[in-house]
Amino acid sequence: MLSELLDRPIFLVLAICVIYVLFTFIRRRPQLSHIPIIGARENDWFPVLQAKWRNTKDFKAAMEQAHTQYRDRAVLVPVISGGDSVMLPPSEIEFVTEQPDSVLSFKERASQIYQTDYTFMNPRVNQAARYDNIIRTVMTPRIGSLTPALADEANWAFKEHWGINNTEWHEVCVFESLRHIVGCVANRSFVGLPICRDPGLVNNGMAFAIDVPFSASILNLFWKPLRPLIAPIITIPNRIHTRRFRKIVVSEIDRRLRDYDARQANPEDKSLEPEPDDFLQWVIQQAKTLGDPYMWRSETLADRLLILNFAALHTSSLFSTWAIFDLVCSGPEVIDELREEISMVLASHGGQWTKKAVAQLEKLDSAMRESARLNSVLAVGLRRVVLADNGLTTPSGVHLPKGTHISVPVYSVMRDETIYTAADTYMPFRFSEQRNEKGEESGKRAPNNFTATSPDFLIFGHGKHACTGRFFAATALKLILANAIQNYDFEKISVKPEGPWYGDFRLPPMKDTIRVKRRYPRPEKSSTHIPQLALSF
Repeated sequence: MLSELLDRPIFLVLAICVIYVLFTFIRRRPQLSHIPIIGARENDWFPVLQAKWRNTKDFKAAMEQAHTQYRDRAVLVPVISGGDSVMLPPSEIEFVTEQPDSVLSFKERASQIYQTDYTFMNPRVNQAARYDNIIRTVMTPRIGSLTPALADEANWAFKEHWGINNTEWHEVCVFESLRHIVGCVANRSFVGLPICRDPGLVNNGMAFAIDVPFSASILNLFWKPLRPLIAPIITIPNRIHTRRFRKIVVSEIDRRLRDYDARQANPEDKSLEPEPDDFLQWVIQQAKTLGDPYMWRSETLADRLLILNFAALHTSSLFSTWAIFDLVCSGPEVIDELREEISMVLASHGGQWTKKAVAQLEKLDSAMRESARLNSVLAVGLRRVVLADNGLTTPSGVHLPKGTHISVPVYSVMRDETIYTAADTYMPFRFSEQRNEKGEESGKRAPNNFTATSPDFLIFGHGKHACTGRFFAATALKLILANAIQNYDFEKISVKPEGPWYGDFRLPPMKDTIRVKRRYPRPEKSSTHIPQLALSF
C-alpha cells in the first residue's frame, strides 16, 4: 500500500516534506550540542522539537528562563517562527555589532526570516534599492522641512478617525484607528496629498506587512528546494495586496515621471507645478541619477513605496498603540503634565511645530522611550547569520559554525532590575528625570532619548545596522501623540490590557478600545508647502 502511494508524485512530495519537517524539528547540530536548550526538559525524547513547541506557546517564559538560569551563557532557543537561534548573553551585544557583514550578516538573516525572494513580488527591487542611503542622506536631513506637513496631517487624521465631538465620550479601537493615523502621517512624506489619505493605501500596505512574516514563517518550515513550488500558493495574499497597492499609486507615479522628464527637457517651463518634496519624488530622482531604466518603471517605484510602508507603518502602529494604553492607564496627572509641556513648547514657537519644537518635548520623549522599553515587539534582537567559512568564536569561547543563526535578548534585558529601577513599572518620566539630574541642555540629543541605541535599549537595533529611519519615525510619532494628548480627553482605565505573543513576537491588544472626547474644536490648517533642498544619493 505504501509503495503504491509513493509511486504517485503528489504523495512522494508530501512524504519528503513531512520527513524534512520532522528532521528539521528534531535534529540538533553536533557542533552546538554543548549549548543548553531553552524549553527542553530532562526526560524529553526529542528536546529540540519539544522545546520549539513550548517556546512558541510561551516565549515570555523562555526569555525568563534564559535570563535567570543562563544569564551569562549562550543558549539555543528553538521557536517555530524564528528557527533554532543561538542567543548570546547581554555581555556580548557589543561584540555582535562590531563584526563585519562578511562574518555576521544582517541582510542575509533578514532575507531568511522574511523569505524575500518569495514573499516580495519583485525581489529585485529590495535587492537593488538603496533605501538606507536615501533615508540617511535625504529624508533625515529634511525632517525639519517635513515637520509642518506631518503636523498638519496628524491634525486631519485625528479628526477623521477619532472625531470632533467635544460633548460626548465615544469609543475608538486604539490599534485600528492608529494604524490609519500613522499611515496617513507617514505617507504624507512618502507620497504626498491626496493619496496619503486613501484608505486603500494604508489597508493594503498594512495587509502586506502582515502577509510577509506569515507566509515567510510557513515557507521556512519547508526544505529549501521545495520553496519555489510552494511559494506561489502561500503568497497569494501578498500578490493580491501588492497589485491593489500598485493600482492606487501608479497613476500618480506616471504623472510624476512625465513632469520630471518635462522639467529636465525645459527647466524654464513655468507651467509645470513645483516639484514635490517626498519619498516618491526622491526615488524618481535617485533612479534617474543612477541611470537604470528598471528603477524608474512605474511598478518598480510602486513596490518601493510598498516596501517602505512595510518597514515603517507596522512597527509604528504597534508602538503608538502601546504608548496610548500606557498613558491612559497612568492617570490624568501624567497626561496633564505632558499637556502642559506641549502647550509651553508650542507657545514658545508661535503655535507652529518645527524640528526644534519637537526636540524640546523631553517629557513626551521620555514617555515614548519608557513605553518602548516595556513593550518591545521583538523579544530578541540583532538577529544575524554566521557567514564566515571558519565560523565564529565568541568572547565566552563558544564556537558558532557557518550558517548558525544568532540573536541577543531584548525583552529580558529591558526588564532587568539591575539596569532599570522598578523595571516592570511604567515610569513615564524616568529618562527625562535622569537627564535633568545630569544637567543636560534642553533640546540637545541625549544618550537616553527615544532614538538613542545602546546594549540596554535595542528597540531600533544597535551599531552600524541600527534603524536609519528612527529619526523620522520619532518625529512622526511625537507629533501623533502630542496631537492626541493636546486635543483629546481620555477616560482612565484601571488595568492595562495584555496583548498576544506569537512566538518571539509580542503584539499589543489589537481589538481593545478606549473612550475619548475632543477637548475643543481646532481651526483647519492649510497644507504647508515644504521648501526644496539639494539631493545627495
